[in-house]
Amino acid sequence: MLETDLLDDLRQLLPAAVRLQRVVVALRDWFECDAVALLALEPGDAAECLRPLAAAGLARDALGRRFPLREQPRLAAIMAASAAVVFEHDSRLPDPYDGLIEVRQGQPLPVHDCMGIRLSQDGRPWGALTLDGLTRGRFDQAARERLAHIAGFVEAAVRVTRLERENQALRQSRVTAVRGQEDHVPLPDADDELEIVAHSDTMRQLLSESRLVAESDLPVLLLGETGVGKELFARRLHRLSARRDRPLVQVNCAALPETLAESELFGHVRGAFSGASSERAGRVEAAQGGTLFLDEIGELTLPMQAKLLRTLQNGEIQRLGSDRPRKVDVRFIAATNRDLRAAVRDGLFRADLYHRLSVYPLPIPPLREHREDVLPLAGRFLEINRARLGLRSLRLDANAERAMLAYTWPGNVRELEHVIGRAALRAAGALEDRHHIVTLDVRQLGLDPAGDGFGTFTTRRPSDEGGTTETDGSELERRTLAGESLRTITEAAQRACIRHALQRTQGNWSAAARLLDTDPSNLHKLARRLAVK
Repeated sequence: MLETDLLDDLRQLLPAAVRLQRVVVALRDWFECDAVALLALEPGDAAECLRPLAAAGLARDALGRRFPLREQPRLAAIMAASAAVVFEHDSRLPDPYDGLIEVRQGQPLPVHDCMGIRLSQDGRPWGALTLDGLTRGRFDQAARERLAHIAGFVEAAVRVTRLERENQALRQSRVTAVRGQEDHVPLPDADDELEIVAHSDTMRQLLSESRLVAESDLPVLLLGETGVGKELFARRLHRLSARRDRPLVQVNCAALPETLAESELFGHVRGAFSGASSERAGRVEAAQGGTLFLDEIGELTLPMQAKLLRTLQNGEIQRLGSDRPRKVDVRFIAATNRDLRAAVRDGLFRADLYHRLSVYPLPIPPLREHREDVLPLAGRFLEINRARLGLRSLRLDANAERAMLAYTWPGNVRELEHVIGRAALRAAGALEDRHHIVTLDVRQLGLDPAGDGFGTFTTRRPSDEGGTTETDGSELERRTLAGESLRTITEAAQRACIRHALQRTQGNWSAAARLLDTDPSNLHKLARRLAVK
């Protein structure tokens, strides 16, 4: 029974992602449908939206997408209803999952039945559970009643996940309090990525670490290549800090004119220089009580570095043309893509300022070091461009997904955003009717494979159970060089795939066949031939 399986999971200590993923996989098998998604309600810049937390049967980029309720009438109807809602195959309301349901040979099928129900926590709407079937008439009255019955168990799984996160946040805040900092406990379920897509262990750990340091008042130095998202992390640190209700002021140090840099940062008095007709506060004072984000800090001149050091040391500034110091209360976050240690060694950056700024260095890895986030990030940008261009659906084909996973992304997340944006614009420009499902291929992405990662690489692909499968190009190369035949290598790979699929589905051959996108009877025949038991 599904209820028994869900209750058993509640008794186990599982990572949040694994717990929720097991729920949607179990629901897909129980309802014998093609896709299930668990979505959380979160505020947006202009409107509320639903964010997928776990999904089974949807394209891998779906977890990076956001679905604003004002643009998705089906999801809005589910959130407005108190009972399960069913949309028949002939419903004229646009479907948020058009083109995103995984079907054989990667061909999108827009006509399908949908069912969903609103989920609540503590008497308030929390999110939604959606089910999709590619077979007409999949969700009848009995299915609607079953969904209403099982919704309580799903809400319990969500509640356990929230409590586990809350307890973890409480433990972290107690550690901070022991160190003499304010005992600030984040709100339950406050694992808000703040626009940061993080499905890899590397990025999840970084989010956790940034949450911990955000609660302190320590200066933070964000390190990383161009395009990795240093500005997003600066915003996250501010919004998770006790200064969240005060200003966040950003200064691009590389764009400061040398002759006006001091005035821009520290302000000036009337008559301080030609054209200074009135007194003016600088960026540091504008951030009073809040956070000052100094982007590209490595571009500051040495004289400006000395003046900034005084502010960090004494909490004082002095407006240009004034001899009266002013006290300021500002938290400093700096970012750079330069090697500041080398700059210190070469005399281009002050050692004392470097040590003041890097009390807590936070390195942000390049995208090539967390490839598991490539497709969710692509999903985020696909959804943004779909809405911007007025398209019904925007997706990647299988070859485009493989190319994106193989590419090394020298420009990191920013390059990925631009690649998706250009490809979407090209595809939309060739359309006469934007109501069709638009599928982007490798040609439209325009990735240059020369020297950019289309060779040997290792990637981890998210599994339905929250785990990963590994594809190692070097292993194939090793076996080839060892003289093994193509048939031997192929059969070994097939055995590994079948065993792994069975392991992930707890020995369920039907579920394993669906996971491998093959017919169950053919899977049994292949397993017998390969001696897989």
